[in-house]
Amino acid sequence: MTKVKDIIAAVEKLAPLSGQDSWDNSGFQVGNMEAESGGVLVCLDITPEVLDEALLKGCRTVISHHPLIFHPLKHLTGDSLPERCVTYAILNGLNIYSAHTSLDNAAEGVNRRIADRIGLVGTEWLEPAADGKSGSGLVGTLPEPEDATDFLRRLRKEFRVECLRHSDCRGRRISKVAICGGAGGFLAEAAARAGADCFITGEIRYHDYFDPGLILVEMGHYQSEQYTIALLKEYLSREFPQLKVLETGICTNPIQYMK
Repeated sequence: MTKVKDIIAAVEKLAPLSGQDSWDNSGFQVGNMEAESGGVLVCLDITPEVLDEALLKGCRTVISHHPLIFHPLKHLTGDSLPERCVTYAILNGLNIYSAHTSLDNAAEGVNRRIADRIGLVGTEWLEPAADGKSGSGLVGTLPEPEDATDFLRRLRKEFRVECLRHSDCRGRRISKVAICGGAGGFLAEAAARAGADCFITGEIRYHDYFDPGLILVEMGHYQSEQYTIALLKEYLSREFPQLKVLETGICTNPIQYMK
């Protein structure tokens, strides 16, 4: 029998909580560690629809990337989405664990998956942590330099981006690429210092686009981290071959695009 605490131990082997940023709230969010885990549903975000899906598919444990509880809850009256989801999970015996920046900063975490999808080689931490075993962002090189416009078109297709935002890239070539999933705009200067031709992330502030020195590319928060779901599913399936581990079939991206 696989218990919730066994699932948590496995996730924290991949993404130790010691590696999360100080402001974050990765970890066990709701439930009972001693309970039988049942099937596991993996997702980016916890929403009522995702919790419904977990119950429908016979999964008693939900592993998300983004924490359900980020700020302290002062009451459970259903006034906010986290309150409604916490209440729903408790009433239905669901267990919820979130691996956020603990997975962002892990050696085989979110940014490793992005680098692999792009095809980067020789990657290094963009901002290594003091322990040298984790860090923020990655920087690596393409096997062959690419025309910037062609590279961005490939990126848009690979990550199924409906609206790719970027700084001027006309007439430029890309060889060295820096990446950070999610809201990684804070690493733009580090990418420039690392000699990157291009920095790819999920969110960048408007004023950062002025005279950036390197090509800035904004895929969207959800788009940059979407393959985290497959990463966790593949990892847990290897760790627990007999356990049902499923990917959510629900797109939780709250941003809509008018075409």
